[in-house]
Amino acid sequence: MNVPRLSRMEASDERRLRVSFEFFPPKTAEMEQSLWESIGRLAPLQPNFVSVTYGAGGSTRERTHATVKRILGETLLTPAAHLTCVAATRTDVDAVIKAYAQAGVRHIVALRGDPVGGIGERYAPHPGGYRNAADLVAGIKRIADIEVSVSAYPEKHPDSPSIAADIDMLKAKVDAGATRAMTQFFFENSLYFRYLDRVSAAGIDIPIVPGILPVQNFKQTKNFAARAGASIPAWLAERFDGLDDDPATRKLIAAAVAAEQVIDLVDHGVTDFHFYTMNRADLVYAICHLLGLRPDHGAATQRQVEKERV
Repeated sequence: MNVPRLSRMEASDERRLRVSFEFFPPKTAEMEQSLWESIGRLAPLQPNFVSVTYGAGGSTRERTHATVKRILGETLLTPAAHLTCVAATRTDVDAVIKAYAQAGVRHIVALRGDPVGGIGERYAPHPGGYRNAADLVAGIKRIADIEVSVSAYPEKHPDSPSIAADIDMLKAKVDAGATRAMTQFFFENSLYFRYLDRVSAAGIDIPIVPGILPVQNFKQTKNFAARAGASIPAWLAERFDGLDDDPATRKLIAAAVAAEQVIDLVDHGVTDFHFYTMNRADLVYAICHLLGLRPDHGAATQRQVEKERV
C-alpha cells in the first residue's frame, strides 16, 4: 500500500488528525477516581471516540456497562463499548448488544476475547455462542444499526497459524460488516506499514488505525507484549535500562519514544491514532499536544447545547 507523505506543516493541522482513547473499567474507588480524572483531562481534545474494554466475567462486564453509561450520561464523548464472545451463549451476547443499543451506544468494538484461563490456554468457542469475532460482527449488525470496529495484528494474533490466516480473519470481519480496525500496539513502524501492504493486497480497504501504547511502565509493557505476541525491540529495552527506580526519567524517556513514533507515522501520512491510555492521561495528552491537538472548549460548549436540545 502506498501511503502518501504529508509535510510537517500539513501534519500539524489538527483538522487532519483524529484520535481515540481506550480505557478499562475500574475495580476500586481509587481506580475509579483515576479513570475519571483521565477522562476529564483528555475529553477537551475532542476524540473521535473513547472505547471501554470488556471482560467475560459478570462483575467485569457490569463495570464496563456502568462506565459506558456514565460516559453517555455525564460527558459529550462518544463511547465505543468492547464486546467479546468468550464463555457466553448467543442469547446472552445478543442481550448485551440490545442493552447497549437501548442505552444509546452506537459503536461497538467486537473482539473474540481471550480464553477464560488466560492467554496460553487453547481457545474454544462456547457450544451455543458465537464462534469468533467475524461471527460476532455479523450478529451485531443483524441486531442493531451500530458501527463496528475490530482488532488487527501487525505481528499476527498469537493464536493464528500464519499471517495469511490472520489477514483472512480480518477480511472475514470486514465482510461481516466491520468498518474500522485498530491494531495491537507495536514499536517498529515498519511492521505497521508492511502490514498495510499485506492488507491492501488482500483487498481490504477499511481504515487500519495504529494502536499506540505509551510506555508507562517498561516491565509491565514487556509482560503485555509477551501475552499479545508483540515484539519489544532491543533499542527500546536499552532506553529504559537502569531506570527501574527512576520514574521521573522513565516518564521523560517514554514521552520521547512515543513522540518519535507518532511523528514518524504522521510524516508517512497517518491521520488516525488509537491510544491505549492505561487510564492515565499525562503521556497521552503530551503526545496529542505534539500532534497539534489543542483543547477546544468552544466546540465542547456547542456540543453541550446540541445534546440538551435532543
